[in-house]
Amino acid sequence: MKLFSYESTFSQVALRVAAGCYLNLLWLLCSLPIVTLGAATTALYSVTLKLVDGDDSHLTQRFFRGFRENFRQATVLWLILLGAGLLLSLDGYIVYHLRASSTGGVAVFWTLLLALIIAAAVAYTIVLMYVFPLVASVVNTNIAMLINAFMIGTHYLFCTITVFMIHFVMFFVVVRLFTPMIIFGESLCALASSLFLSHVIAACAYVPDKSEPDAP
Repeated sequence: MKLFSYESTFSQVALRVAAGCYLNLLWLLCSLPIVTLGAATTALYSVTLKLVDGDDSHLTQRFFRGFRENFRQATVLWLILLGAGLLLSLDGYIVYHLRASSTGGVAVFWTLLLALIIAAAVAYTIVLMYVFPLVASVVNTNIAMLINAFMIGTHYLFCTITVFMIHFVMFFVVVRLFTPMIIFGESLCALASSLFLSHVIAACAYVPDKSEPDAP
């Protein structure tokens, strides 16, 4: 019976799996109007960042509190990123086909421009991976969130590559290997990513020492 005790590794893993499935359902429901996807993702990270610290209480309450408190900022940032992503995709599509139909010096020009678009897409992906966990963790302006997401992502490259691979592997598994894994989807990615992001965010966020005297 020890295997099924609350403190056993099996029980803890089972609880995390159940929590992941439940959180993914909440995330999907709150993301259905695409405009709220940023707020839903922020709410998800507000829970998973606590889960990796061992706090698994009040999942529903914490999710909806994170959704409500960060709704405005997360939605504005998501709409900015959504517009930027659509623009990058359109530019990349047009430049790729212009390059394919060109020769000589013109083809070189389109190749260089395509390389710039790819570099911009990499920067965009980095910001997209970090900005919502940051919104869930710290208070700052929209511009500062975007800048800090990029700066942190480029500084902590191991974490950035790991978080990207977590999402890529989940996408590959769902699309090519085992579609039912979609029931865990983003929540499992967020939980696994939070194992790395929590340390990075803690290292970058300044938390005043309560023992320090207030500045005059």
